[in-house]
Amino acid sequence: MSPASDTQNRHLTNKRDAGFERSLIEEYLLGKGYRRSDLKNLPVVQRKELLKEASIYASLKMADIEARSKFSHKIKPP
Repeated sequence: MSPASDTQNRHLTNKRDAGFERSLIEEYLLGKGYRRSDLKNLPVVQRKELLKEASIYASLKMADIEARSKFSHKIKPP
């Protein structure tokens, strides 16, 4: 793979991951009874805490999915 195509593939993956991460953050917020648009009406401290929790949630979910994917590739039957 050429360096240019490798860079392009990483860029596409990052865009896809960013969209997925946003979806997971939305999922977390909805689970707490909020939409992203509701956050502007919250006190700054509460908004920052919710976004921090949502970010941690999304990061852990993405790491879990990545780990499961790598593990499942390792245990494929011959």
